Order: sequence, then structure tokens, then C-alpha cells
Amino acid sequence: MAEHDDDVALIRRWFQKLQLCVQTVDFAGSRPLFADDIITFGSFTAFTMGREATEHEQWRQVWGHIDQFRWRLDDLRTIISGDRLTAVGMAVFESTGYTEGGKAFDRPGRATVVLGRQVIGEEWIAQHTHVSLFPGTPSRSFGTKREHPPAL
Repeated sequence: MAEHDDDVALIRRWFQKLQLCVQTVDFAGSRPLFADDIITFGSFTAFTMGREATEHEQWRQVWGHIDQFRWRLDDLRTIISGDRLTAVGMAVFESTGYTEGGKAFDRPGRATVVLGRQVIGEEWIAQHTHVSLFPGTPSRSFGTKREHPPAL
């Protein structure tokens, strides 16, 4: 169906926008991609409630410590509701992490993102994310990049 192709294209674009934000450590630029009241699974708590908490407890613990983050969007999987206002996007990612000694390691993982919107054709907004590393991947990375643009 052509309309579902449009929906999938917007889901793909959502993932591409997030990829750029992670690569450039752009927290401010990522905020419009996520609902204010997003609920995520936390690395350190069972649930993280809200975009601000997710940014501080999750994103700021990872984005500035990894490199070469990229989604494998050729393998993107989607589920779109009948009313086309809710969707699930599932993707695998690759990135480079660093040991405390600075040695690079492969840091692959996957994500499930529940997306919503008020009107068909609007950009998708994440309502829930579940991001996890593949088994056996070190959970921490110790790289250092600067936030762009810097927080005020």
C-alpha cells in the first residue's frame, strides 16, 4: 500500500534523525523526536519516566562515550496500526565503544521504538523506547566527545 510506504518512510526518517543526533551528541536536537512523557526501560532503573529523565539517565551516559553509531536501516522492521497513528519500528545498530584503557570494541545492539502521531502524515514521535546491546557486549564505554551544541 502506498500510504504504508509513506508511513515507513517517515519511520525511517525518524531513525535517521536520531542517528545524526547520537553521532553529533546533539541532545537539544533530539528532544522533538520524543514525547515529553516518554517511558523507557532504564539501564539503571526498571523504568525511566519522561524525556528529561531519559536524557539525563540514559542518553548522557552513552552518546558522548561512543563513536560511529549507525542503524542498519536496510533491515528496519515496522508494524503500523490500522488507523496509522501508532507504529513500532525495530532496528539493529552498530557503534564503537571504548574500554577504560581506550581500546575500541564493536558495540552492536537493537531497539524497539513505539511511535505515535495525532494526524496521518505528521512526523512520528517516540512514546517508548527499548534499546539494548547484544549479549556479550560490554555495557559501558569510556570514550569522550563533546556535546554539540554545548548545553547552556
